[in-house]
Amino acid sequence: MQSEPEIEVRLRFAPSPTGYPHLGNIRTALFNWLFARHHDGKFILRIEDTDVTRKVEGAVEIILDSLRWLGLDWDEGPYFQSQRLSIYREIAYKLIEERHAYLCYCSPQRLEKMRQEQVKRKLPPRYDRRCRDLTQHERTQLEATGVNPVIRFKAPDAGETTFFDLIHGPVTFKNAALDDFVLLKSDGYPTYHLANVVDDRLMTISHVLRADEWLSSTPRHVLLYQALNWQTPKFAHLPMILGPDRAKLSKRHGATTITEYQKQGYLADAMVNFLTLLGWSIDDHTELLSREDLIKHFSLERVGKTAAIFNSDKLYWMNGVYLRALSLDEFAQQAIPFLDRDLPESVKRPLDNDYVRQVLSLIQDRAKTLAEVPQLASFFFDDVQYDTGLRLKRKQDAKSTARAMMIASQKLEKVTTWDSATLEGVLRPLATELNLGTGELFSLLRISVTGRTAAPPLFQTMTVLGKKKCLDRINTVLKLLSGLY
Repeated sequence: MQSEPEIEVRLRFAPSPTGYPHLGNIRTALFNWLFARHHDGKFILRIEDTDVTRKVEGAVEIILDSLRWLGLDWDEGPYFQSQRLSIYREIAYKLIEERHAYLCYCSPQRLEKMRQEQVKRKLPPRYDRRCRDLTQHERTQLEATGVNPVIRFKAPDAGETTFFDLIHGPVTFKNAALDDFVLLKSDGYPTYHLANVVDDRLMTISHVLRADEWLSSTPRHVLLYQALNWQTPKFAHLPMILGPDRAKLSKRHGATTITEYQKQGYLADAMVNFLTLLGWSIDDHTELLSREDLIKHFSLERVGKTAAIFNSDKLYWMNGVYLRALSLDEFAQQAIPFLDRDLPESVKRPLDNDYVRQVLSLIQDRAKTLAEVPQLASFFFDDVQYDTGLRLKRKQDAKSTARAMMIASQKLEKVTTWDSATLEGVLRPLATELNLGTGELFSLLRISVTGRTAAPPLFQTMTVLGKKKCLDRINTVLKLLSGLY
């Protein structure tokens, strides 16, 4: 069993606003949040916005909105690294003073030429450490040229760096494979490696849960912690999320940003349930778990080492289960914004809430996403378009079909109490009277009042549509049929 941490549990989600949050980002945030909540710890939000050239306008707001939508509340922050530049600069120069770092004056042109030569020689691209042991005189000469230097870390060129990962166990890297990575860029902004380590230390982060892609960066971070004489946090690198073809998740596998799923009408609770199961499980068969159960049972012991496979069909199924579990009030609250958004402009606004609730009660079991609701419900609100050929795919020709619909219309005109029971009491015997199967007559009526071959139960649908609308649509069909014989 995983023992309870003896230290104060503090985790962070530290996205970079260089794009909109995708499933991998949000799954990382979710695992951090679940671990923090399971251990009654703190969940900190930090925006790592030091890559100013790649910053995407509006990305920060979308990150925050996505976390709020999923209910991943944070206890501290958001902190912005761009507001902490003086801290990183101070630490970088401290490392120079203690001979763990040095100023590098190499131009981008020289570095590019160096990399090209290394590629030609089939060597791994890495800095050749030209500026590592410059004399004071050489540095003075280079500074006189006006070059803005970067600060590089002095990585050891021999030995090994080992750390323990809570998912992968002991991990060892050869130091010879590491280069003298940049800590502070020439514009004064820190690299990910420096800012990440400094902030995790100053924010007393106890556990770093991040994607597997950062595993190879961890020895650099461990060396930085050691150089600064700081204790390292506990590391856990989470499995990647792959598409069904085991390729990196991309657009061809469906939506990848969390905001797309929100627009498509997926429920936050369903997304949380689904994303948690991408790399974690409570056992080998349980798939539906409430947020409370996820918090109660979450542990790193059940996080897998291998990549998680994204299954859009499973998410679609799961969302349908969550939709059906909503009360009618909850379903209406969630669905009405999608009706307002997607129903044609010709539909009068504001929508009548009582009428909407009657409609939604008939289609709740049919919807798998909220974005499907307007299409499923459109015939309740808008005019119906008919394919008259549908009426002739029966045993009857247009003339006999029209006769049956005329008699049905006359019977319905006389109905004074327009409810399901009364309509069934009138129409079921009518099928026998017309020498039709009930299924055949009901199908003709369904197509007439909805324009569709598949719709919610006929009598309940007619009840909600109302007498006038039903009769108007049947009469429209009769006019269409009259032109076919």
